[in-house]
Amino acid sequence: MADAAPLDPSVRAALEKLADIMTPPPASFLPQTWAWAALAALALALAAVRLVRWQRHRAANRYRAEALAELARIERAMADGVAPGTALAAIPPLIKRVALTAWGRPRVAALAQARWLAFLRATDRDAAPSAPLAGLLDDGEYRSAAALAAVSHDDARACMQAARHWIEAHRVSA
Repeated sequence: MADAAPLDPSVRAALEKLADIMTPPPASFLPQTWAWAALAALALALAAVRLVRWQRHRAANRYRAEALAELARIERAMADGVAPGTALAAIPPLIKRVALTAWGRPRVAALAQARWLAFLRATDRDAAPSAPLAGLLDDGEYRSAAALAAVSHDDARACMQAARHWIEAHRVSA
């Protein structure tokens, strides 16, 4: 690069009088008007309400999650070689416990056979229990161990699937 010419003394004096560039202060993240503060407070309040409602919903449906976990254990036991009849014997009490939890003892405890099936049909959102599950719930407690052992794996799977559907989809009136 070419040699720079020496600066004129008046230019040098002018350059020495220059000050560094002043940067503005950083912008504040606090709202500048009350409306933004009110909007932020409203958003926080709505988020809090949604969180509380979600927690209540989750607590109210905890019995479903526990029943589905127990049903999954029954299905795993059946897949591991437990006889279908033994696994099926655990389904009616499980469904009865779910109903007792959701609707309470006064409404559910006395239901049996046809009234019990009518109750299950009335509380299911989509459809009535499948024929194998309906038969099991209707008279399963009166079947002998040999009769339960004679149930096919396909019917046992259909019962498990129908029980899972009812546990997931039943509706509880408020």
